[in-house]
Amino acid sequence: MNTEYKKIMEGLVDVVIKENGSDIHLSEGRHPMIRVSGSLIPLAKQKELSREDTAGILNFLINDESKAIFADKKQVDFAYQPSNTTSRFRGNAYIQQGSVSIALRLISDHIRTVEELGLPPALTTFARKQQGFFLVVGPTGQGKSTTLAALIDLINEERLEHIITIEDPIEYLFKPKKSIIDQREVRTDTPDFHTALWGTFRQDVDVVMIGEMRQPETMAAAVTAAETGHLVFSTLHTNSASQTIERIIDSFPSTQQNQIRMQLAGSLAGIFSQRLVPRVSGGLVPAYELLINNTAVSNVIRDKRTHEIDTIIETGSAEGMIDLNRCLVDLVRAGEITIENAYKYSNNVKTLERIIG
Repeated sequence: MNTEYKKIMEGLVDVVIKENGSDIHLSEGRHPMIRVSGSLIPLAKQKELSREDTAGILNFLINDESKAIFADKKQVDFAYQPSNTTSRFRGNAYIQQGSVSIALRLISDHIRTVEELGLPPALTTFARKQQGFFLVVGPTGQGKSTTLAALIDLINEERLEHIITIEDPIEYLFKPKKSIIDQREVRTDTPDFHTALWGTFRQDVDVVMIGEMRQPETMAAAVTAAETGHLVFSTLHTNSASQTIERIIDSFPSTQQNQIRMQLAGSLAGIFSQRLVPRVSGGLVPAYELLINNTAVSNVIRDKRTHEIDTIIETGSAEGMIDLNRCLVDLVRAGEITIENAYKYSNNVKTLERIIG
């Protein structure tokens, strides 16, 4: 039966790549669906999937270890490398109403540059730092992994460094250029993120990329690594720079929060928050916020005044900071996005109204 499910998956992979899509969704009783430019499209020419189909496809996609995790947790993350393309997929399978559903995100084999992604040139300065803690944040599916890959590959092209990535699962596959790049996958190469992170202190590492910070232990190790001379990159599912700092601090018990505040105030390099907004001419365009740590930012973190960070960003353009609302307004005025989508993706509609006038 695996031959049948391999054929189904390779057919879907062909379609999503041909249509320049980003995701594949498989559920019982539905035609397969793909996401293109942010919109879901049913593949009506494909047959509706049965319960047996979705279970069989999952059985084809994952290994025995992932099958055991799925049986226990009712969900599992995995990577899928089709034989008919050099691109990879990041997958998640889960149970809903007793049957298997699968979501697959396309990971291109081409690592695009900051310029190709339409991101601000200021991002490259963080890849050229020798140490510090830099976070790329935003909701799920907004291009965080792609942005991180661009920064890691820039280091790879420019410097002789030892880079370790810790991911669950591994997404972009890097080809060593000037740097040594070791990629470790949680469960396959290490039991968890924080164990792998603490291991980097004995591995003569210069740069660490953590796919996602899920636990306080991982956050603590990441901040310590940045303090001790490493350049650390990671992601969080947060909506803004101020929310990111609060999320990190609130993840710790109250007895540890002052310590993490002090560490974060000193080690943070910056926070980049991004969204992918539908473009008027088709496709998606990034909108973003950039916080750069300076004396004012360090002080408000240290003094428990993180609510002031939004104002620092709004007034900090001369220092290179980028305000999300102003970015959205610039995109509207350039004819890239609609004003309706600017309001939809704004974190502060009242401020956006004032800027638009």
